[in-house]
Formats: sequence, C-alpha cells, structure tokens
Amino acid sequence: MEKSYLLEIAKEAIESKFDSNKIDKELLLEKHPELKEEGAVFVTLTLNGNLRGCMGSIIPHRTLLDDLLNNAEASAFKDPRFLPLTKDEFKDIKIEVSILTTPVELEYKNKEDLKEKIEPNKDGVILKSGRYQATYLPQVWEELPKFELFFKYLCQKAGLKDYDCLEKHPTILTYQVEKIES
Repeated sequence: MEKSYLLEIAKEAIESKFDSNKIDKELLLEKHPELKEEGAVFVTLTLNGNLRGCMGSIIPHRTLLDDLLNNAEASAFKDPRFLPLTKDEFKDIKIEVSILTTPVELEYKNKEDLKEKIEPNKDGVILKSGRYQATYLPQVWEELPKFELFFKYLCQKAGLKDYDCLEKHPTILTYQVEKIES
C-alpha cells in the first residue's frame, strides 16, 4: 500500500506548530482507517544531508496517527541534540517516516554468534544492559556498515562506558522498518 500520505501528515504536524492550525484527526482517521491501529514510528528530519532531528517509539503504545503526530513534532522541536526547528529550516527539511515491526529478542551465545545472526541494513537493533538502553534504526548501517563500529557507537549511545559492551552479553532485540521518505 502506498503510504506517502504519512509524510504529508508528519509535515502538517510540524507546520501546525508554526501557524497554530489544528490537525483534523477525525478526518485523517476517516480517510486512513489503518491509522487507528497501534503502531510505533520514528520520524527523521535531515537538512542539507545532515541529521536535524530524530525521535520515535520502539514499542507500539498508541495509535499510529498519534505516534506519527507526536514524533514528528518531537523530531522538529524536542530532540535534545538540536535547537528547535525554525520556519526557514522547515522549507528545506527532508522527512523520513519509519514504521517499526515489534522488536524480538535475539538469542546469541557470544559476539561472533551475534555477528552471524544480525542482518546489516535490514535489522534495527535495541541494546539493553541494566538500566541502559539505546537503539539504531536499520538506516544507521549506511553510516556505520561494519558490525564492530555499529555496536561500538550503539554501546556509547546507551551510555555504556566499556569500549566493547558486547563482552558483557547485553540483551539484544531486533526489528525491521518500512521506510517512507520524501
């Protein structure tokens, strides 16, 4: 099914914060009843090829529409790595929507076994160790194509100080995404 309308909804969600227009959720749900289903979405914004915001949900906990609207707004205005998006930047922003499958825990014996089981460019990865957790969407493999680099930076993103946190056998979950981009 063609889902480019999700990009339009994400764009509308961001734009509505600049012009104070309300989004007609009822009309959107009438036009696209599938948005009533629970879903988990990441919204990624890029400006001139550089990341400008990325926020999302890993686990479905609200309707797909609410998740999309909230994460589009959060990517533009609440990503702690960036200042809020300006109206000038908004004109040139590229939007990508990723719909996530439900994460599944990946059983593995050691780092080599994990390396065999992970599918670069297909698997998004959630790494959990105690109270620490981080995720990378499958698209991150494009920037970090080597297994060792991908997991080194994922460990750092999770706040784990170890150079190679995989030696401590963290919990690994994988998911896939359906990516819609402008």
